[in-house]
Amino acid sequence: MKFDVIVIGGGPSGLMASIAAAEKGKRILLVDKGNKLGRKLAISGGGRCNVTNSLPVEEVIKHIPGNGKFLYGAFSQFNNQDIIEFFNKLGVKLKEEDHGRMFPVNNDAQSVVDALTNRFLELKGTILTDSPVKDVHSKEGHPFYVLLQYNQVFEAKAVVIAVGGKSVPQTGSTGDGYKWAKKAGHTITDLFPTEVPMTSNEWFIRNKVLQGLSLQDVAVTVWNPKGKALISHRMDMIFTHFGLSGPAILRCSQFVVQAIKKFEVEEVIVSIDVCPDKKEEQLFQKLHSITKDDGKKSVKNGFRGILPERFLLFLLERATIDADQLCNSVSQEKLRTLAKLMKRFEIAVNGTLPIEKAFVTGGGVSIKEIDPKTMGSKLVPNLYFCGEILDIHGYTGGYNITAAMVTGRIAGMNAGQTIR
Repeated sequence: MKFDVIVIGGGPSGLMASIAAAEKGKRILLVDKGNKLGRKLAISGGGRCNVTNSLPVEEVIKHIPGNGKFLYGAFSQFNNQDIIEFFNKLGVKLKEEDHGRMFPVNNDAQSVVDALTNRFLELKGTILTDSPVKDVHSKEGHPFYVLLQYNQVFEAKAVVIAVGGKSVPQTGSTGDGYKWAKKAGHTITDLFPTEVPMTSNEWFIRNKVLQGLSLQDVAVTVWNPKGKALISHRMDMIFTHFGLSGPAILRCSQFVVQAIKKFEVEEVIVSIDVCPDKKEEQLFQKLHSITKDDGKKSVKNGFRGILPERFLLFLLERATIDADQLCNSVSQEKLRTLAKLMKRFEIAVNGTLPIEKAFVTGGGVSIKEIDPKTMGSKLVPNLYFCGEILDIHGYTGGYNITAAMVTGRIAGMNAGQTIR
């Protein structure tokens, strides 16, 4: 069977690409290996779907540390504000939450998937689910042939590959597209997990001393072996049975992976500043003042409220301060040690969970081989890439979905309009 454009992958980028191509009046086939479309989209944002982010374009790109600047060409044609208007026209009203995150008013991710699917069907598009693609091939000047696992063959004048990366494989993102891209001559940059929990072999992690403890509004910093800060994020975090997790940890995780590889080390230091609004000397003075004003109280009672109790007791032990001794009996030297630990509690991190446990895949089809204004291959005419298969990755908070939808829209639009 023949189509003008075949889009492989029914995630956010594939759905957007299919709609954009169909709006050009072309015959579009959307193929997905799963039994339903938008599986990753449906579980995003805790099942509420963080559709995009409302921050200015410059800020959005800053939150896409993995080649975000490549998206300037695409954003000049279709950006995050256009995404908001696009869904508004589909009848999906969005609301803004913290840090510019945009969610559907009804808090239902499936309503986003349904709106996209219905729009594609309104445009007379064809959907084929439960249809794993075995191969994609073409000779220069000839159509593309898409071979399905059950030996069905579909012909198209253009193909958009939107199958995602290797993270969250239960949604269908199992890295299938890399072999097709490589076969077409494209370079696949090293794949690695991003937005992923970190692992540690520290004794207090192994013994689950702090497991389940959440710290709010802390500054987490990744240090290279030379003592230089690589990145710092101020958000919440949590201690787990294997290491560290939570928003601040996820954002810093890719820098841990990159540092371990670059410096060829087994561990890097991650520090936690539990009082980022105060300098170390200010903290010392505050602690010193408490020992003067509440000298007859026990340390654990006098310092209560400064930190979560479990973490306070843990740091007191590290500073060799008896939690039951009187405040006025603590030496200034030990108070300074405690203040130092509060500002820079160091943890040796030996890596992260595997890419299959990550929210986002780092690496992918090299952007050097992709036209930033069309998402078209520079090597193979009428072959397009969009979404997480590209070597583009951002932080959680609507930035990855934004990149997927924008690149999908541009890829589909150009795939559709280049077909005569």
